[in-house]
Amino acid sequence: MKILIETSARHIHLSEEDLNVLFGPGFKLIIKKELSQPGQFVSEQRVDIEGPKNTIKGVSILGPLRKATQIEISLTDARTLGISAPIRESGILDGTPGCKLVGPHGSIDLKSGVIVAKRHIHLDTKTAKENNLVNRQIVSVRVDSIQRAVTFGDVIVRVSDNFSPAMHIDTDEANSADISSIVNGEVITNFN
Repeated sequence: MKILIETSARHIHLSEEDLNVLFGPGFKLIIKKELSQPGQFVSEQRVDIEGPKNTIKGVSILGPLRKATQIEISLTDARTLGISAPIRESGILDGTPGCKLVGPHGSIDLKSGVIVAKRHIHLDTKTAKENNLVNRQIVSVRVDSIQRAVTFGDVIVRVSDNFSPAMHIDTDEANSADISSIVNGEVITNFN
């Protein structure tokens, strides 16, 4: 199976409560660009992430709002900030480190929520069934490039009727395979 590979740069998912602190009570995110996953978007709003060592300015906020604030960065970003961010699936925030978020209206000292997102594939139910893939299955994905072919292992498959087929990797992973434009990978389910 071929799968579109998208690079997911550092970004933040905010709760409504944290949005109100950073931008003011009742503030609504303004859509800048729709993303490939239905209902997801990049907003026009940005905030700064402050860690013990450094600050990363102007980090994108993705919508819609979530129940809990989550900051997704690369391992390189984590080292820059001075944060020991674990590699986790989205939404699994127990035991994660925090950081400070600074917006135009206020700031928040988060106790947790910083992760390096585990590489994953989004699939709709129909596509998953057609390719004999199931939710939470672990696969590998081979990416052929002229000078930096690579096989990404430990890729988790996430299946939902609300997904559009795409694999998400972070900027460190994209750079390792020299991915700078639209590229497809081959899903490998047999590891022998």
